[in-house]
Amino acid sequence: MTEPAHAAHQASSYASSVARSQALGADLALHPERYRILTGDRPTGRLHIGHYFGTLENRVVLQNKGVPLFVLIADYQALTDRDATSTLPADVLEILADYLACGIDPGKATIFCHSHVAALNQLMLPFLSLVTVSEISRNPTVKDEIRSSGRDYVTGMMFTYPVHQAADILSMHGTVVPVGKDQLPHLELTRTIARRFNERYSPDAPYFIEPTGLLGNAPLLLGVDGEKMSKSRRNAIQIASTPDETAKLLKGAKTDPDRNITYDPKHRKEVANLVLLASLCLDSTPEAVAEEIGDGGASALKALVTDAVNTYFQPIRERRSQLIADPAQLVAILREGNERACEVADATLRDVQQLMFTKYY
Repeated sequence: MTEPAHAAHQASSYASSVARSQALGADLALHPERYRILTGDRPTGRLHIGHYFGTLENRVVLQNKGVPLFVLIADYQALTDRDATSTLPADVLEILADYLACGIDPGKATIFCHSHVAALNQLMLPFLSLVTVSEISRNPTVKDEIRSSGRDYVTGMMFTYPVHQAADILSMHGTVVPVGKDQLPHLELTRTIARRFNERYSPDAPYFIEPTGLLGNAPLLLGVDGEKMSKSRRNAIQIASTPDETAKLLKGAKTDPDRNITYDPKHRKEVANLVLLASLCLDSTPEAVAEEIGDGGASALKALVTDAVNTYFQPIRERRSQLIADPAQLVAILREGNERACEVADATLRDVQQLMFTKYY
């Protein structure tokens, strides 16, 4: 495929994804029981407020509307960017505490780990037979992840990440996957795997439903340095940050010399980002926040944002402190979630083996 043709194909694919997401969002509000959400995170550090406003808040909303929610702690995928795993058990409990403190309810949602659901990982083998090396290598998200890893080599796990993600989703029969635009290529490969499996092994009654991406409307929060908020960049305010830590980070946040505070994401992205963060915490509009500060300058803006963030996250942080102080309770919650996920994945694997005629006894 030529470069212009590939670009045209990507544009068409994105337009189709947007249309599917919009239709899904409308029906999801009316019939939440028809769907099943699969979402998750890699345990590479505590979650930050960008995660909260970007995905966590909406997961809780959907959970409380009655949508079955499966939340994956992708501990195997954390191996793609670390050489030592001694901190991994603690990292898993940290991210679990973040989930629970933000409102994910283990009585309604299933929270589980890659490493404890053997059938999920076994599904990678038949799924790998349904895609080609060139299809994986063309995936732009894989290319970005390889570039951002900073390594001069690519592990098999990193390269096959999209197929592993397909196993995550399809093992749980996820029909809805909250994604950002950059994750759509992964999801498209999952849809391809589901479609090819159905065509080859279950043509009369399709076994897998092709999952639909739910594109979020949440605004993108930048880090305090004006770049993408990231755990690895150390520019993020963690959900678990103390009030003093939050104040220190925001005091050093990048702004500009103009004392008149306006909301102008295009020309004043750093100032606009702080204004936006304050508006999210205050349940206001960015324009109203900017007008309130007026010509108070960066110091007034940072003071307002600091107070808004600390006030908003205070009850979440208090719940989190209680949770992380009781690791036995966290382990029990995770063990229960792993058991529920194993039941679903085991049943999926049995069905797949029977449909592929690989279950002989």
